[in-house]
Amino acid sequence: MNRNAAGQDGAGRTAGGVVVRELHSLQEFGEVFRLFDRIWRPDPGNPPATVELMRALSHAGNYVAGAYEDGRLAGASVGFLAAPAGKALHSHVTGTSAGRGIGFALKLHQRSWALERGLDRVTWTYDPLVRRNAHFNLVKLGAMPEEYLPSFYGAMGDAINAGDESDRVLAVWRLAEPHVAAAARREPYLPDVPADAVTGLAERDGRPVSGRTDARVVLVTVPGDIEDLRRRDPGAAKAWRHAVREVLGGLMEEGAKVTGFHQKSCYVVERPS
Repeated sequence: MNRNAAGQDGAGRTAGGVVVRELHSLQEFGEVFRLFDRIWRPDPGNPPATVELMRALSHAGNYVAGAYEDGRLAGASVGFLAAPAGKALHSHVTGTSAGRGIGFALKLHQRSWALERGLDRVTWTYDPLVRRNAHFNLVKLGAMPEEYLPSFYGAMGDAINAGDESDRVLAVWRLAEPHVAAAARREPYLPDVPADAVTGLAERDGRPVSGRTDARVVLVTVPGDIEDLRRRDPGAAKAWRHAVREVLGGLMEEGAKVTGFHQKSCYVVERPS
């Protein structure tokens, strides 16, 4: 779950003026808990990560890190070692102050942390309807969705997701891939879109419009701001949820692969040859 990193040691890495380091103390975990609470405003009984969980994960050698801007916590990420054993880190939750490069700094730190431990991939889930997250994950980082997960978390009671179904995609960040290494050098990954690509899902007057999905390359549009749409027009938000599930989820279930995100608006999906 994500809202909205190579070379120094885990005690402190700097990217764009942001210092990122692993966290180990109860005081630090409490700061992360309060940051996440401000971001998601969750139901009190269902926080993204408790202080006790962060303590246990950190003590067992998993990933808990904070990003500091001018000495103040501005972002944090919590993850755990995952299957396949010795190969993967699952980034469970990341929250940041938006728009200042903090998320990118955290991801650079996370990538270095994983590579230092011999891991070759980092995974996480995100809502496929959130354009800015899709652009960040696919273009700025070079991660790719590899699985569509309908209603993955069940009903969610936080202020961002309330009233919607919790469909997610599993993003896989294959750390040694050349395009990922380039993305870590701030070279965005821009996919090739052939002239004969078709639009499987488009936007018209704020609502989804289905198109063709029978070509080798299919473009799947997502709404401009699904979080705002949930508040303004819940019916339109639900229509987008079901349309993306049907088109993007359907293509992925058939074996098609997402190969990028185009013009900050649509997934590029390619069928096998």
